[in-house]
Amino acid sequence: MPSSKDRFYSVLAGSHYHLADVVDKPEHARKRKMMAAAYALKNLEEWEHKVADKMVRFLRAADTVCTAPLPMGQTHPDVADLAFDYRSYTNFFTLDAIADIGLSELLGFLDAGDDECDAEDRTDGSLRRVKFREALYATARAQSEIVWAYDWYKFNVWLSKLLSPRYFSRLWKLNENWNDIVYHRATKRLSRYDKGEKLSDFFQVLMEDQRSGQPHNLEWGELVAETSIMMNAGSDTTALAMANVMYLLLKNPGALCKLRAEVDAALLPDEAVAPYQKVKYLPYLRAVLDEALRVIPPTTFGLPRRTPAEGLTIGGQFVPGDTSVSISAYVAHRDASLFPEPEAFRPERWLGDEAKALQSGFIPFSTGARGCIGRNISYLEQTVLLASVVHRYELALTSPDWEPERVEGTTYQMGKMPVKIWRRDPAALGV
Repeated sequence: MPSSKDRFYSVLAGSHYHLADVVDKPEHARKRKMMAAAYALKNLEEWEHKVADKMVRFLRAADTVCTAPLPMGQTHPDVADLAFDYRSYTNFFTLDAIADIGLSELLGFLDAGDDECDAEDRTDGSLRRVKFREALYATARAQSEIVWAYDWYKFNVWLSKLLSPRYFSRLWKLNENWNDIVYHRATKRLSRYDKGEKLSDFFQVLMEDQRSGQPHNLEWGELVAETSIMMNAGSDTTALAMANVMYLLLKNPGALCKLRAEVDAALLPDEAVAPYQKVKYLPYLRAVLDEALRVIPPTTFGLPRRTPAEGLTIGGQFVPGDTSVSISAYVAHRDASLFPEPEAFRPERWLGDEAKALQSGFIPFSTGARGCIGRNISYLEQTVLLASVVHRYELALTSPDWEPERVEGTTYQMGKMPVKIWRRDPAALGV
């Protein structure tokens, strides 16, 4: 008997399970079947215009802070020129994109350069303004630090508030902000559905079968739960991947130069937003994305599973029953027998004869039946944004040896990533 999902997921679940935390296998199969059509690549490409719209807004924001080119030989930009926080804007991009794709809602974070939004109190319906990312990351941070004593989790939540009023109490208060952000999004979208609006988004898929039009009749708690994981997983890890790949390219200018040449050959000089059909099969572009996901996987902790009662032999070693087991993607991706020079950023490893064999140890999206259902949309967003940015801009970090602040929770969070950004020389584009 194979392993099953660990208690980690049920301990953190709310009143209703969502696709990522449901433990019961038949229930997981029901949910995955219901949403598989929405996450299929064919359907996602029909929503490419939503991603393209967010790309236009991203470019508009970047254009407003463009500076003169970095002088030849200068490696440290002037502090005043570090006006674009690449980490924040990639996150604004993914948040705006998933809200539109998932709920047909325009959050407007890219336009505002800020992630303040409405949250709705679940008891009286009153609204307040809160910071989206602050609430999301606080939730993950608090849970990841105390969840591991499963039987004591609820008690430890209470105890952490008592013993750590400045740190944990603040995190749990922000967790309530997250719950109220999600509740407000789901409430607004359900109201539109009830008024008869037929919108092309994930929420519509939750409400009714796309072929027959028959309603799924989901409970309200399940709708909220699925909205929560969509807004969480559909934005956070992809934004981290976007920031990480640019960081690694700026650290490895040879790879950036090679990527830019490939992208320039595929796009017209005046194409601002890279059409997905033109860039999705570019081999070096995909290799760069996969190598960045290998070196710095957005989800570094090992997604836990549980051995069956009779135990299980894993990697030649017997593990007793009812034991939590996992492997970190960060660790697996540093197996030198599979990935020679594992610390090196070398996209070329994904282009040779051995590339197919590498897939067996490549787990940024997990793997198997429980693997990330949203990987296609993640690749769509990553591909369009990276191709568009390297085609239009030059960027520079604070210094060649600059390193971001990072905090590990359920994801491997990155702090701010200030860059100098400027438009490329038109001559280099053939204009």
